[in-house]
Amino acid sequence: MEIKTVEMHTGGEPLRIVQSGLPPIIGKTILEKRRYCQEKLDFVRKLLIYEPRGHFDMYGAYIVEPDHSEADMAVLFLHNEGYSTMCGHAVIALGRYSVDYKLVSPVSPVTCVNIQCPCGLVRVFVDFNGQKTGSARFRSVPAFAFDVAVTIETERYGKVVVDIGYGGAFYALVPAERFGLDVKTSRTRDLVEAASHVTACAKKQVKLRHPDSEDLAFLYGTILTDGKDEFQENATANICVFAKDEVDRSPTGSGVTTRIAVQYHRKLIGLNQVRKFESVTGSLFTGVAAEETTCGEFKGVIVEVAGKGYYTGTATFTTEPDDKLGQGFLLH
Repeated sequence: MEIKTVEMHTGGEPLRIVQSGLPPIIGKTILEKRRYCQEKLDFVRKLLIYEPRGHFDMYGAYIVEPDHSEADMAVLFLHNEGYSTMCGHAVIALGRYSVDYKLVSPVSPVTCVNIQCPCGLVRVFVDFNGQKTGSARFRSVPAFAFDVAVTIETERYGKVVVDIGYGGAFYALVPAERFGLDVKTSRTRDLVEAASHVTACAKKQVKLRHPDSEDLAFLYGTILTDGKDEFQENATANICVFAKDEVDRSPTGSGVTTRIAVQYHRKLIGLNQVRKFESVTGSLFTGVAAEETTCGEFKGVIVEVAGKGYYTGTATFTTEPDDKLGQGFLLH
């Protein structure tokens, strides 16, 4: 097996885009393709995401054939635990990649790339004026507050009150202060420990549902925030811990979408009020509630998130039949 990739990052969060070498991915719909990868091709994910080619916090993307009539392309996202339903940092990078690698015809000054994600169609707007700036923004699928002020019983921290929202994936939101932590100064491992414990407990106690598909109804992770949810000009900081204790180096595109949706639901922000979001690396995304919408019985918003995607290189990965470690392992 020989797999060629293009390597990128958005806000410090890596993205390994597979260009060639994948076995056929079977399925009529994108969710069927996602399930096929889970059931039949997971060894490829481990080859690309796990060591020795990747690491515990690696992230990747397969470009596949869309089944949405408006889509220019479709994408499957992969990480240390499996396959997510939405990834904002990835679609920002993929928007630029699509223009630069001529998957879509560039239009000046802004090229629109319609990307079908497992959660639905996401529209990415790539700045294009003959120069490669890396800047792009995406408009989310309908995002909403699923439930607010939910009390979770935890073994380690007692009762913890969280908000649960959806921004292409479901997250629990809670201020880091609740655990005596600060998202900008505390040790990352302490933040991860608190967030992962909340996720594990919430998964057992909260039954999620999504109007479109049961495949979307799972808690992806917990986002610890600085508690600054009311609108202000300064950036609000957060750390997103998702999948298997994986830490997002970026502010998290789907996480920003979720935070905006919950803030709007709580009437802490209004339409078209642009907010800045800061990650553990100091990188920034902006997010704004662009318009009201609905998703089944949920009232929500379309959120627009902006950031910059950059190239870091290319790679050709190979395997040898007697290399058991080369099939992938994780140290954590």
